[in-house]
Amino acid sequence: MNGFAATASYQDPSLPSPVPYMTSRIITLNYTYSFPVRPGRMFVRLHFYPVAYDSYATADAYFGVTTNNLILLDNFNASQTALAANYAYIFRELSVNVTSGNLDLTFSPSTRIGSYAFVNGIEIVPTPDIFTTLTPAYVIDGNPDPSDIDSAMGFQTLYRLTVGGQAISPLGDCMFYRLWEDDSPYIYGAGFGVAFGKDSNVTITYPSTKPNYIAPVDVYASARSMGPNAEINLNYNLTWILPVDAGFYYLLRFHFCEIQYPITKVNQWSFFIYINNQTVQNQMDVIIWSGGIGIATYTDYVIITVGSGQMDLWVALHPDLSSKPEYFDAILNGLEVFKLEDIARKNLAGLNPPLPPQSDVNPSNNRESRERKSKRIVPTTIGGAVGGTAALLFACVCIICQRRKLRKDSGKTDKNCLTYRTEFNNSPSNLCRHFTFHEMQVATNSFDEACLVGRGGFGNVYRGEIDNGTKVAIKRSNPSSKQARGLHYLHTGAKETIIHRDVKTANILLDDKWVAKVSDFGLSKSSSDIHTSHISTLVKGTFGYFDPEYFRWKQLTQKSDVYSFGVVLFEVLCARPAVNFELPDEQVSLRDWALSCWKKGMLGEIIDPHLQGEITPDCLRKFTDCAEQCVADQSIDRPHIGVVVRNLEVALKLQESAEHNSKFSEETSTPEMMTIMGTDTPSTYSTMSITGQRTIFSDIMHLESR
Repeated sequence: MNGFAATASYQDPSLPSPVPYMTSRIITLNYTYSFPVRPGRMFVRLHFYPVAYDSYATADAYFGVTTNNLILLDNFNASQTALAANYAYIFRELSVNVTSGNLDLTFSPSTRIGSYAFVNGIEIVPTPDIFTTLTPAYVIDGNPDPSDIDSAMGFQTLYRLTVGGQAISPLGDCMFYRLWEDDSPYIYGAGFGVAFGKDSNVTITYPSTKPNYIAPVDVYASARSMGPNAEINLNYNLTWILPVDAGFYYLLRFHFCEIQYPITKVNQWSFFIYINNQTVQNQMDVIIWSGGIGIATYTDYVIITVGSGQMDLWVALHPDLSSKPEYFDAILNGLEVFKLEDIARKNLAGLNPPLPPQSDVNPSNNRESRERKSKRIVPTTIGGAVGGTAALLFACVCIICQRRKLRKDSGKTDKNCLTYRTEFNNSPSNLCRHFTFHEMQVATNSFDEACLVGRGGFGNVYRGEIDNGTKVAIKRSNPSSKQARGLHYLHTGAKETIIHRDVKTANILLDDKWVAKVSDFGLSKSSSDIHTSHISTLVKGTFGYFDPEYFRWKQLTQKSDVYSFGVVLFEVLCARPAVNFELPDEQVSLRDWALSCWKKGMLGEIIDPHLQGEITPDCLRKFTDCAEQCVADQSIDRPHIGVVVRNLEVALKLQESAEHNSKFSEETSTPEMMTIMGTDTPSTYSTMSITGQRTIFSDIMHLESR
């Protein structure tokens, strides 16, 4: 018996549906599917969900797939591929030309002992020949003849991106049920440009030379340009980085359509197209190429790559000034990348991607281990938050215990003090030891000043002894402290660096006094080496808050929390969720929309109406500058959390001082000085007058830790 049906041992929550992923055919010997079809080109889609099926481990599933003497997959391991991509399931889309009345797909287990093949779903979709009806193809990095792309060649779809718009599901592409991904995860650096949709009075049409099945209307209905600032545009490239298999030819298809007024005439903008840092097109003018506004078009380029393994394919746009265009900008609506068959070897298969570090491999064969991993316990501590004037809530947040089962003491307790000593690394059960207030009183001789060893923003630190001589430090929190530096403590104050990995508004809890605390540490990561630049790990978190570098390279850093916190700051400021798919395309992502408005000087128009007229311009400027820095695309451009705390405290002082000055000006017309109120310790704030405006400079003390 060559194969048998099996049911998946576990249904991952990320599966789009049980069909086809929860059932599979396990193949132990060569097994051929034969599909009766009409001759012509076909999309072949193979779906894989690598989990345990009966006693078959995913690590042993090495196999190949061939059709009509063309190798589609070779020594393929779906589990390794899924782990590297951080997906629970994967699929491969291949295009083959069928010359007979049958399409045969042969699954062949590898020759290694214990290997088997499996597949969860197979789609066969007849298509026109969308590859040999090429626009003029330009070839770089080699000198192949574009006419070599003939009807017999096989292709693999590597990327199909809708640029500047939302992802398009297979149901949204009714021609061939193609999936079009969002392009933003592949954009390099901070140069995201500006995403936008078509004007309401623009109708997208297809010329007779460009059939409408090339791409659906929704691909052409959105775009990404470099932005309105010519000076900025001349100093960067709008760039996408796309990992590919080296050693193959690639066909890149660029989709263009002018969809917004006033771009209606020739030479309003002209730009270069670069592939792998080489110019493949200069003076690209979409109006010339398409024939007018709203007319869809595309152009193809073929390149060759050398070597083996994975490499990065770079695609970039930059203004071309040689024709003296009206605007210095560039535009792209869609991008597809297809791997071409190696004709000499009749091969489309690449190598398996490298596995992530062993500590981060999620053992998909064991449901219990998956659930245990999601319920990791992290060290616990306590902190406060900063409250803001006029509901300007600066969510510098802190942590609360996951398990808050304090032993009740028969003696009196002090509501002002709640301090824990963590035993995370030493306790076999990974639980915290809890102390009553009475025990801490005894250990510190009732918080005697003689035991005082330090003063901090949260409270004083005392030397004490417990358990017949064990020396400890005990911090007694100060309820009047307005510091909430919870993330700052996580990153720098704990014994181990802790990265929360899921900072978002839903995980920030507010009490009746508007004190914020962070919850949900199921995704948190800790590291004993504070100098480690990053932690290589699978991408976890919440859409809309993802650090783009972490999402792209799977390298988690403290700056990943900073990015997420920046999104939270914009949520607080604008009183809307991080992602809202009911809004126009350019407004779906709060981060992108806020940055777009910030660059145009229009951010004040989209903030919470309750803040308009209440928040002072200086405070708003400082707050938004802080948020903008936090959500920079590259982690190197983001501030450390300590700097974020400083900036937010300065913003708060700017608000408070403005209100104080307003009140003071009502009492006297010639103020000589300004008093900073409400500080717990001597402050180094000072003021100076510049052209009649008062500016506050800050050197906030006691932010160091460790």
